[in-house]
Amino acid sequence: MGCFKIPIGLCNDIEVLIRKFWWGERGNRRKIHWIKWDEMTKSKMVGGMGFRDLEMYNDSLLAQQAWRLLTNKDSLFYKIFKARFFPHCTIMEAKDSRSSSYAWKSILHGRNVILRGAKWRIGNGKTIQIYRHRWLPQKNHDMIMSPVVESMGEATVDVLIDTDTNNGTMPCWRASSPLRKLK
Repeated sequence: MGCFKIPIGLCNDIEVLIRKFWWGERGNRRKIHWIKWDEMTKSKMVGGMGFRDLEMYNDSLLAQQAWRLLTNKDSLFYKIFKARFFPHCTIMEAKDSRSSSYAWKSILHGRNVILRGAKWRIGNGKTIQIYRHRWLPQKNHDMIMSPVVESMGEATVDVLIDTDTNNGTMPCWRASSPLRKLK
């Protein structure tokens, strides 16, 4: 489950078996379901039973494998996959091919899970592009949505940071700045 993407239908079939066991169903004899399955899959901390949604659990395990490839570059796991599947780029730029193994396709699925929820931590801002990367702290709007300013198309977040005070006072928004003209 942690190495391969399990088909959704198989996850559903396993969950049906778990439900039948938990609710005590045998054959065609059905028992009363005192609580919805969605409530049972909630965490115990919020009043659920702690059962796992198997599809989401599988996705999280695959994302964990992709994260290992992203962060642990000294491991044998990284060296083998790097040499075989993404020798000239990082895992984030790696492509899928028809000849790829199912394990690699599963890890790429995990990478996509990371990309859906990942945001950049700013740090010094030199590697994060203003218009291309997800870096804003808001949940709904984590990227710049305004039109790209010509002179700022490839600019990085570090141009928005005041190096004297080390905070985002955005010194480039002065009267002479092209960003000022957008207001």
